[in-house]
Amino acid sequence: MLRDDYHDGKRYVIGVIGDIPALLTFWEMFKDQSNDEVLKEIGVVAAALPGETVLPTAYDMDRSIPTYAGFKKMLDAHPEINMVIEATGRKALVYELRQYLPPSITLVERGAANFFINLLSSNKLWVACKVDLLHTQNMLKTIIDQMDEEILFLDKDGNVMDANQTVFRKTGKKKRQLVGKAYCEIFTTTEDPECSSRKDPVRETVRTGEPAESLTSVVDGTGRMLYYRIYTQPIMDEDGQINHVVAMRRDITQRTSMEQRLQQAEKLASVGELSTYMAHEIRNPLFTISGFANSLVRSESIDEKAREKLTIILKESKRLDDVLRNLMNFTRPTSAQVSEVDINQLITATMDVMSLPCTNQNVTATIDLDPDLAKVKANPDLIKQCLINLVKNSLEAMKDGGKLLVSSTMNTDYVHLTVEDTGHGIPADIRDQVFSPFFSTKGKGAGLGLAQIHKIVDEIGGAVDLISKEHMGTKVILHLPPLLAVAQEDESE
Repeated sequence: MLRDDYHDGKRYVIGVIGDIPALLTFWEMFKDQSNDEVLKEIGVVAAALPGETVLPTAYDMDRSIPTYAGFKKMLDAHPEINMVIEATGRKALVYELRQYLPPSITLVERGAANFFINLLSSNKLWVACKVDLLHTQNMLKTIIDQMDEEILFLDKDGNVMDANQTVFRKTGKKKRQLVGKAYCEIFTTTEDPECSSRKDPVRETVRTGEPAESLTSVVDGTGRMLYYRIYTQPIMDEDGQINHVVAMRRDITQRTSMEQRLQQAEKLASVGELSTYMAHEIRNPLFTISGFANSLVRSESIDEKAREKLTIILKESKRLDDVLRNLMNFTRPTSAQVSEVDINQLITATMDVMSLPCTNQNVTATIDLDPDLAKVKANPDLIKQCLINLVKNSLEAMKDGGKLLVSSTMNTDYVHLTVEDTGHGIPADIRDQVFSPFFSTKGKGAGLGLAQIHKIVDEIGGAVDLISKEHMGTKVILHLPPLLAVAQEDESE
């Protein structure tokens, strides 16, 4: 629609000489460009149809555009017109217009008009492509930024060019702080800026031109182990040569934990089958050997040297029987009676017993108890056994003395029993194995202590968390399910 205010030199009011399609063509072109800073000052008001006696009316939506028989009538009806487009191409009409039109009215001939139409069409197409490109770019950026995985855009040397918002959020750094750095400084947090060529998926992708992946682990600031899988994808130029690489890091810690628990369950199943076989094939002959050895020891016809040897046989037989008993107890489901357990009382009583070993080893033991702690649904003897094993492990890690803290806390899901020491810590390369049965770093024992703790806590619906920094200490947290009020009501019915 045209405005009523016209500004000299700023607004062009156009009259078209030609047929109705020509009028509508120019009307659509100028109307669609109404947001342009120049073309918004253009409008079409009327059309002159030379040689026509019956004048049709041009319509655009609900607006009618007046038509006139000849350009003179059009100009008389619309003195505001300051540009005339001649769309017929008739030379005589062009000549007549040049003679008639005053200098204040610009004449645009058919060839120039077609040029403007093509120019505006190209501009319109370019604007549409630009808008579509920007929309696609924003959509892709939004998708990439909202992904949980960390994504880096690298040059072929593995240096960072850009990253998604997940990287900035997890590292707490700005883009300018990451651009130009080697990707391994961000994804593997290694102090050496050169990644190992054997494990570097970026170098593998650049070398082969194919996607690659690798597994890496990182110890976070709290001493917890995090596992990541890094994927790399090549970006080719028009000649099929790699010029960029996309690297993505995915946190697989939770999945790795589930895989480790599944592996441990498979190990326990195998151990269960083995213990049943050992109980039948070893324990019965062992009982016979112990019986005869005990009978010989009591015989008066045996001299002292033989008696000493028989005593060794009895002692080793008893030790082997203890190993078999521990093994069978480990593989059997815990059948102990579950009841209410006051963790604070259990900690206090247990640490009273363990205070002497701590003092003898120059270890300062401290307890920190939450007075508002909920009771736990478990077997008190088994939880006490777990606590004693953890304290013993801490004492063995502090041969030259140190500090031991036993504490209790809770949140909405669990009651937490924590044992923390300042010992030598657990090396990262064996941290995944400490809860596996028969694994031990002490050089003696069956290696069932931590595995048994994990089994006891897991059977009551809890969990075990281990946090350790080498040369700084270890913290083990038992997450125990609290006793619910509804459970008490059910038991009393």
